Amino acid sequence: MTIDPQKPARHVPISEVVPHHSGTAPTQQRSDSLTEQRLPATSIPLLTQSRRSRLPWLIAITLGMLIGGGGFWYWWNSASPSVQYKTVLVDRGPITAVVTATGTINPVVSVQVGSQVSGKVAQLFADFNSKVAKGQVLAQIDQKPFKARLSQARAAVKSAKGNLGKAKVMATQRKREFDRMAPLRLQSFVSQADVDLAETNYRDAAANVEVLHAQLDQAQALLASAELDLGYTTIYSPVDGIVVSRNVDVGQTLAATFQTPILFVIAQDLTQMQVNANVSESDIGGVKEGTGATFRVDAYPKQFFDGVVTQVRNAPINIQNVVTYDVVITVSNPELKLKPGMTAHVTIVTAQKENPLRVSNNALRFRMPNMPIDKKSTRVWLLDSSHQPRQVDVSTGIADSLSTEIVSGELNQGDPVIVGIETEEERAQKKLPPGFEPSRGLR
Repeated sequence: MTIDPQKPARHVPISEVVPHHSGTAPTQQRSDSLTEQRLPATSIPLLTQSRRSRLPWLIAITLGMLIGGGGFWYWWNSASPSVQYKTVLVDRGPITAVVTATGTINPVVSVQVGSQVSGKVAQLFADFNSKVAKGQVLAQIDQKPFKARLSQARAAVKSAKGNLGKAKVMATQRKREFDRMAPLRLQSFVSQADVDLAETNYRDAAANVEVLHAQLDQAQALLASAELDLGYTTIYSPVDGIVVSRNVDVGQTLAATFQTPILFVIAQDLTQMQVNANVSESDIGGVKEGTGATFRVDAYPKQFFDGVVTQVRNAPINIQNVVTYDVVITVSNPELKLKPGMTAHVTIVTAQKENPLRVSNNALRFRMPNMPIDKKSTRVWLLDSSHQPRQVDVSTGIADSLSTEIVSGELNQGDPVIVGIETEEERAQKKLPPGFEPSRGLR
């Protein structure tokens, strides 16, 4: 039966739709029946009752789905996930073992020119970057005080010579007197006392001659010293080269009493330079003379310079309990790009192989959780055919920053070795579609 929405709805008493089942008096039942007989019978569709009958089923289904989903989520998260290992393959390739160090570039021959005398600098004949030849005058110290000392020394020599001549004359006179006394004593014309006195005077005069000879030698030595000091007032270049450093100015007073002042530093040949690199004691064992080396300087960051290790010095350098050794690397500098004092970042090749069996360094550093560690042996973890980890003993050779040579052991090319364990974050990232991975800043 359909209901026309245009017809007015008739209000039906509740008693006609839902009969009462309460116990009432017979008179009331008869009055209700009489009323029903008077009114015509009318049927109304019970829409409200059908809707109420579906609601409990919907609620029950919804609750069941929620309970089932919650149980599945709890089971999924409470279950222990399987361990996933990160692996790399054992392969073959080149390995280059290197030692890195920091050093300073210096000339092969560097001469420090100083002054042996004290005085005021009167003139300078060389400056920075001046090319000088051996024997060329570099500086002049004021010569007036030294010339005065030279004049005094010459006068002292003349005085010593005069005194010596006078003493020689006196010695000759005393000898004559003694010679006359000796024959007179034989004739008893003089006493023995007079002869002894004449002999004593002669010997004293001869000794005085020897003393004055010594004074003359001393005066001559002082004269030679004064002449040397006067010569030292002129500073000459000892080698051919270039003036690298000038440490004095005109008018500056030099004091050479306790320490020789350094006036100039001359590099003999800047086309041949050397790098003095400090290599740590843990790496010095692989550095040998004749080994090739490369280095860079901050002035030319994209250019590499080649050199050869020419000396490994045995003198240790201890700075704050850190022991290093000086390694000398010779390098050619025809373009004069390398300058004294530059900092060099050195790489020394200690060993090199073209195609050895190699494994990643991370595989050697990997430690399986809850497993004992044996520090006496070298081991890696290998995934077998059943994807189960297995420990393998190996012997290693040379190594670089990425790989290590495998000399012996149960490893073959293409074997997967374990380098780590995947985290939950890495697993979740694998499940995401391309383009939805979180960036590093959001992890």
